[in-house]
Order: sequence, then structure tokens, then C-alpha cells
Amino acid sequence: MITLLAALIFLGAAALLVSAAAALRAWLRFRRTRRELQGRLLDEVASVTGRIGELERNLGSLERRAGSLPVRVAELQQSLATLRLLSGTLSISLRQLQRALSPSGLKLGLSGYLATLSRGRRTG
Repeated sequence: MITLLAALIFLGAAALLVSAAAALRAWLRFRRTRRELQGRLLDEVASVTGRIGELERNLGSLERRAGSLPVRVAELQQSLATLRLLSGTLSISLRQLQRALSPSGLKLGLSGYLATLSRGRRTG
């Protein structure tokens, strides 16, 4: 009887070790994948931010040219003002996205998500 109990305890411990190793490997893969994705996203956001800066510089040039055009100047200037507003808004959004994708931003977002999940489970 003691031998059977010892064998069951040994099998349980072995199963625990195998599942712990599998969980550790999955966690390490998750961290590596998250780090790669975060790096790619930050690179893309930086690239788009650079393009937005170029767009804003070109808008200044277009506004100067629009001042010299005699036809539909008011309409063109209004369109350029709208475009400048939209590009400024996009620039702000991209800066917010960069902050959200930073390691500290991801941790804050994940903790908020987990808190929401835990509240949902307690009330559900």
C-alpha cells in the first residue's frame, strides 16, 4: 500500500514538473514574441511619425504657394488648414500610440485589462 502511494506521489510530481516546464517554455515564447511585436510596432510608428513631419513641412510649402494663386485661394487655404489640423491630430495620436506601446505603457494597459477581467469574474 505504501509503495502504491509512493508511486502515485512520484507520478504526480513528475506530471507537475512536465507541466511546469511546458508552462515556462510557453511564457518565454510569449515574452519573445511580445518583444518582437513591440519592436516592430515602435519602428512602424516612428516611420509614420517621420512621414507626418515630412507632410507638415510640405504643407507649409503648399500654403506659401496657395498664397500666390489667384483662383480659389480661400477654398484651397481652407482645405490646407483642414489638412494641417488632421495631420496635427494624427501626430498627437501617434505620440500617444508610442507611449502606449512602450514597455511601461504595455504594463499599465495589461494591468488595467487584468483588473477588468478580475472584476468581471467576481461579479459574474
